[in-house]
Amino acid sequence: MENDSPALKRELGWIEVTLTGVGLTLGAGIYALIGEASALAGNAVWLAFVLSAIVAILTGLSYAELSALFPQASAEHEYALQAFGTRPALVIGWLIILSGAVGASTVALGFAAYLRALQGVPDVPSGLLLIALLSLILLVGIKEAAWLAIIATFVEVSGLLLVIIVGLPYLGNVDYMEMPSGLSGVFQASALLFFAYQGFEEMVKLSEETRDPKRTIPRALISAVAICILLYVMVAVSAVSIMGWESLGASSAPFAEIALIALGKDAFVLISIIALFATANTVLLLLLASSRMIYGMARSSHLPHALAYVHPTRRTPRNAILVTMAVSMIFVLVGDIALVANLTNFTIFVAFITVNGALIRLRWQKPHLVRPFLVPISLGWVPLLPVLGILSCAFMLIQLPTQVLVGGALLAIIGWLILPRIS
Repeated sequence: MENDSPALKRELGWIEVTLTGVGLTLGAGIYALIGEASALAGNAVWLAFVLSAIVAILTGLSYAELSALFPQASAEHEYALQAFGTRPALVIGWLIILSGAVGASTVALGFAAYLRALQGVPDVPSGLLLIALLSLILLVGIKEAAWLAIIATFVEVSGLLLVIIVGLPYLGNVDYMEMPSGLSGVFQASALLFFAYQGFEEMVKLSEETRDPKRTIPRALISAVAICILLYVMVAVSAVSIMGWESLGASSAPFAEIALIALGKDAFVLISIIALFATANTVLLLLLASSRMIYGMARSSHLPHALAYVHPTRRTPRNAILVTMAVSMIFVLVGDIALVANLTNFTIFVAFITVNGALIRLRWQKPHLVRPFLVPISLGWVPLLPVLGILSCAFMLIQLPTQVLVGGALLAIIGWLILPRIS
């Protein structure tokens, strides 16, 4: 059935999309998960960020090529549909919807931990309230949400730069290759920290609200990933230099404690407020991305048609936003940030394997398509970097805890069995 609602409004250019991607990525893990990762990787947590970055770059290039070919809001669903057919596309769309909604829950819990450090507010109620308020902003309009995200992005980048600067006098205080659990701990931390790079792939879901998306989205995607990699590694080195991995790993609000040690109580309050901006920003953008996936799949009749409804004056996908809000709230109730983050990572790794596979298959099936962006380095028709992307994502996948692998597999099976019946 064709959707007779108005089209989404094309408001965004390269700067807005790049900063939106940086905002999506930076707030997600660096503020919320660096403590958990340090407990696994020790002072070598910076190396875990580098390993995750390699996986992000390999798959990011595949996203750049596919987003230029198919600039659709449903993104991964569209790529899988073109390469593998309807049912695999439905499952991947389902997992991506969950990754955005569950990712929003993860970062909402990170927001709640910083708010608790400041005011003693319980985690779950503040996480639920945050999701409700940000969903309301998304209902108002894409331009308002994007500008709020850009302002919050500048605030959160200032927080990261502050951590880097205050860490300069502490450089050299620790052994940066200290790994309490060996390389195994670094690999596990890298799998967890991949959540910190989640965001670049969500940028492609803004294709239908971006001017000249075939050129703008790939350029913005690559720019955002490069900025985030540089900041993450510098912050990780600074953080362990100031606190050491033992104290960092035991903290629920690590950046606030870094500021307390280096600059005193006033800085503790300041960095806590910055962390609230950073985590709230990422929740906003993950809710945005997940709702656009729901809208895109419904518009192509792969989800109930009612979910493709666009508000006639606000031009936002109202029903898709409300469903995303409800799913995110459910996962906030779990209350365990590491578990929820790793569930998100499961869905992302499976989706990334599919995206890389879709690029390889489409290079073979449809070699004559005009590709505005092309992933470099091929052996015949086989692009080598997407092959490495599949292998690296599979390696990261097996680093996840067993209960996460079981839970993630159950979610995928639910999508496989139920979505074809309701689409």
